[in-house]
Amino acid sequence: MSRAEMDALGWDECDVILVTGDAYIDHPSFGMALVGRLLEAQGFRVGIISQPDWTSAEAFRVLGKPRLYYGITAGNMDSMVNRYTADRKIRSEDAYTANAEPNKRPDRAVTAYAQRAREAYPGIPVVIGSIEASLRRIAHYDYWSDKVRRSVLVDSKADLLIFGNAERALVDLTHRMNAGEEIKTIRDLRGTAFLVPSGWLPTPEWGVHNSTRVDTPGKVDAHPDPYLMVQPNTPSCASNGGAEAPAAGTEGAAAAAAPAVVEKPIRIMSRAERQAMEREKHQRTVVRLPSFETVSTDPVMYAHASRVFHLESNPGNARALVQAHGERDVWLNPPPLPLRMDEMDGVYDMNYARAPHPSYGKARIPAWEMIRFSVNIMRGCFGGCTFCSITEHEGRIIQSRSEPSILREIEHIRDKTKGFTGTISDLGGPTANMYRLSCKEPEIEKTCRRLSCVFPSICVNLGTDHSKLIALYRKARAIPGVKKILISSGLRYDLAVRSPEYVKELVTHHVGGLLKIAPEHTEENTLNKMMKPGIGAYDEFKEMFDRFSLEAGKKQYLIPYFIAAHPGTTDLDMLNLALWLKKNNFKLDQVQTFMPTPMAMATTMYHSRRNPLHKVTADSEVVETARSGKIRRTHKAFLRYQDPENWPILREALVAMGRADLIGNGERHLIPAWSAGEAAGNAYSAAAPAKGKGGGKAGGYGAAPAAPAPAGRAGRAGKSGVVAAAQPQARGARANALTGSLTARKSLETKPRASILDTIKVKKPAAPRGRK
Repeated sequence: MSRAEMDALGWDECDVILVTGDAYIDHPSFGMALVGRLLEAQGFRVGIISQPDWTSAEAFRVLGKPRLYYGITAGNMDSMVNRYTADRKIRSEDAYTANAEPNKRPDRAVTAYAQRAREAYPGIPVVIGSIEASLRRIAHYDYWSDKVRRSVLVDSKADLLIFGNAERALVDLTHRMNAGEEIKTIRDLRGTAFLVPSGWLPTPEWGVHNSTRVDTPGKVDAHPDPYLMVQPNTPSCASNGGAEAPAAGTEGAAAAAAPAVVEKPIRIMSRAERQAMEREKHQRTVVRLPSFETVSTDPVMYAHASRVFHLESNPGNARALVQAHGERDVWLNPPPLPLRMDEMDGVYDMNYARAPHPSYGKARIPAWEMIRFSVNIMRGCFGGCTFCSITEHEGRIIQSRSEPSILREIEHIRDKTKGFTGTISDLGGPTANMYRLSCKEPEIEKTCRRLSCVFPSICVNLGTDHSKLIALYRKARAIPGVKKILISSGLRYDLAVRSPEYVKELVTHHVGGLLKIAPEHTEENTLNKMMKPGIGAYDEFKEMFDRFSLEAGKKQYLIPYFIAAHPGTTDLDMLNLALWLKKNNFKLDQVQTFMPTPMAMATTMYHSRRNPLHKVTADSEVVETARSGKIRRTHKAFLRYQDPENWPILREALVAMGRADLIGNGERHLIPAWSAGEAAGNAYSAAAPAKGKGGGKAGGYGAAPAAPAPAGRAGRAGKSGVVAAAQPQARGARANALTGSLTARKSLETKPRASILDTIKVKKPAAPRGRK
């Protein structure tokens, strides 16, 4: 972190200098610490520059010149996701920075840092990695600039990109460079990408599979008649090509009629030999994707390239990929092989301080506070959710730690982590309950090309036995000094219901009152685009959850997560989801709008309006997507139908959908016709019509002036009351009491009426089944 620390260690230089966009926390949940400790364990001197000033190269010289290379990362998150919301607004906090201070990293941090490192010491190799580099390794749609951008290799001018689980590639690269190999000659590491001249191949034996075009039907030749006894009079191949066939009886005709005979011995190959030959040929084949220039202008070809890329993601059968960028090619070697269990243990058992660097003092770092008492037990996810980028980065094959390694870390937290009170906040990873789950047959796993092991249904070859995870939970909660083991990672409830014993163990001992799960939606059309299970799986899990909570004598609740404006979602889908929420008495507080992240398949749907889950052609399925700000806000508003600020935009949407019957103050209505705030605002409007303009929100985005206040409510403002815009009523039209707009509809009641809250006693919503 500083020259003083180097002097204290007796170092005159660093072998490797790592640059990160995060605050430095020496904990295995943070990639920079994991990589730094890994190289340190190999005997290398590693320096770390955290959140440098990217406006000058001086900040990249603070530790001197690295002997081998600069390692550049944006941090644990893509810098654009970290800095911007789904509405493209700058976030007010950065969870990976001391005191959550924002704006401590640049946009597209990998590119900015790599260019400054190159400027600081020209000639020193630059290696880029982390999730930002992984997800931008080929041409990709960038939501924040709303265009297809080049591979980050081109923009950063890096020498090498390491993607996915980088441990093996990084250790091999560092040892080979330390032995004197030039980085430009290291081209055989799995999980790496680099720039090469156009048409480059590793050796002449390599072949190219051209996937630069969407397949189209070719010429259909007539089937030969097996009963025809005479030779049909058909033009020869030469005449097809435009040249005349030799005349009969000529010397040329005789030569053409009697080609040279080459005798070859017949060799019968065994099945194993044939398979070995095919595997060798497969491993020496590179798939050429459509070029950057093509995918940046042709959405159909972008979707095609995305599908091909995802189909070549299984380390057991993936081929190398290449994509032209101008006069050079971006070459991607096959993905890295998963770490074995002993390798995973070695990575997580290293001597971490498990605390932020002392230079931060008592500063609060939210990301550290979230995970300081948690334990990562596995990597990877075979769910394949289209909106998620975990599989593109960590892969679909689960990599698990051993029980002893996990239990040792819990004991370490108990003994050495300050502030520990006896509760482990999580035993998980990308998913809570995929620990040690895998394909039943390794050979099937190596050849599989499915995008998900659990969609559209759970694969018959997938092992779903949760017994090892149950045993781990029980051993962990039996450790002296540990009072509670909570599970906070996302739960795949469609897998969990396969093991009622697991659900019982989870509900009885590992839920702190609330369990977060992610159905994401209720409608089949949207769920199919997400590659998520139907809502029936949620209902099955909820029945188990409520039953086991009741048996344990606990009041516990499910907190579902949903996504608004996902590709393929219609207004009707969001309305049905809102009605489901109301029926089940859910009033969501925090909701999320779909954010297109680089290389996710849902991002491909968003950009191209094509579905890459199936073969892509010019006539393939069109995926309608909420792109405009107003539609995205409307979809988000449906998730929070109970919020008065959302009522005006929802009234407008419901009327446009022909569902004004859902506007009213009864139990069957989704949103009320009136709110106390709107009534107060209209009283203000009536009292001061000459002011012309007001600053309230009751009219909502795109809504017309609010309707007259109901009788008996004028001048009264509730807790959520806001002042409506003061505008005079238009002549010849009367504000509609249900929609709040000036558009008169004969089918709706237009007379002012008393609020239903004045005439009836509001019935308290019934508690969901199983609650007390």
